[in-house]
Amino acid sequence: MFRTIKQTALQTLRGVGAFEAVSRSDWRRSRLLVLCYHGISLEDEHEWNAGLYIPQQLFERRMRFLRDNHYHILSLEEGLERVKRGDLPERSIAVTFDDGMYDFHAKAWPVVRKYDIPVTVYLTTYHCDFNRPIFRLTCSYVLWKMRHRKLDGRGWADLPAGMDLASPEARHHIMFTLDRHGKAKGMSGREKDGLLAELAERLGFDYGALLDKRILHVMNPEEVKEMALGGVDFQLHTHRHRTPVDAALFRREIDDNDKRLRELTGKKATHFCYPSGVYHSEFVVWLKQMGVTSATTCEAGFVTASSNWHLLPRMLDHMGVTDVEFEGWLTGLRAFLPWRKVVTRDPDQMSAVESV
Repeated sequence: MFRTIKQTALQTLRGVGAFEAVSRSDWRRSRLLVLCYHGISLEDEHEWNAGLYIPQQLFERRMRFLRDNHYHILSLEEGLERVKRGDLPERSIAVTFDDGMYDFHAKAWPVVRKYDIPVTVYLTTYHCDFNRPIFRLTCSYVLWKMRHRKLDGRGWADLPAGMDLASPEARHHIMFTLDRHGKAKGMSGREKDGLLAELAERLGFDYGALLDKRILHVMNPEEVKEMALGGVDFQLHTHRHRTPVDAALFRREIDDNDKRLRELTGKKATHFCYPSGVYHSEFVVWLKQMGVTSATTCEAGFVTASSNWHLLPRMLDHMGVTDVEFEGWLTGLRAFLPWRKVVTRDPDQMSAVESV
């Protein structure tokens, strides 16, 4: 009911010219909207995880809308600098991607080049170098693909026999158990990849085909270098996609990430994105001490001159965002309407690359 009312209200407001009026206002001109994306489906990933993946056709429609309607699409660096200076052009937008998945190279980059969109990718570099499927995400994806089957786990990885994969809760339990098993055994990334391969074999899933298609892989170093030369801005996302609540370990994550990014791109990274959007107050202090100039969250909103520069909001675009909602955010009018944070109860709807 709430969603239906919201959609009707937005469509009515657009019809009477409110979208256009707000988008041209001084209020909107002083604000930068940072768009956040995670993955563009290589195949059916948006059907598995609608909060993380969107199909290429939808992403292209979004980017075409920005260009056709004359939004000022700035790089993240320029956008933040102009917020500080107070000289943003009207209806300013920045586009960011989290994690640096291979599907960005295969599906998003052709679109951003077509529409000449400056883009920032927050890259987790461990998974770039160890270029195999992301363990937890791939467990979830394989179990979802084989959801009409049962898994016999007798004598393997602390799992029982005859587990039905029909429900998201059952699949999540299996994924969690396998992850816990890997951690208890102190498995390396390569050993966890072997655990994935065995899961696939037990279910009759073609793991080799997934490897060939590079579904749920991060981009490799050669692809990062290629796109850095092509104008993609790569920034900090920690090396191992984790944010320890320990100053020394946290600093190591940023230092390792920055060192590898400089090796790949030739540039020092100074902007950061919290993995999975999770942050603590200590992180703000540590990032400032390390000379990191900005940090983005996954909380919705606009960046203004008064924003906390290390807790910057973004608008997360996903399958649940309708065209009128998307336009409402672009114009700024959506910020004036009541909204509620959606907390997914579907265990398949995981949010990011897991830490290692």
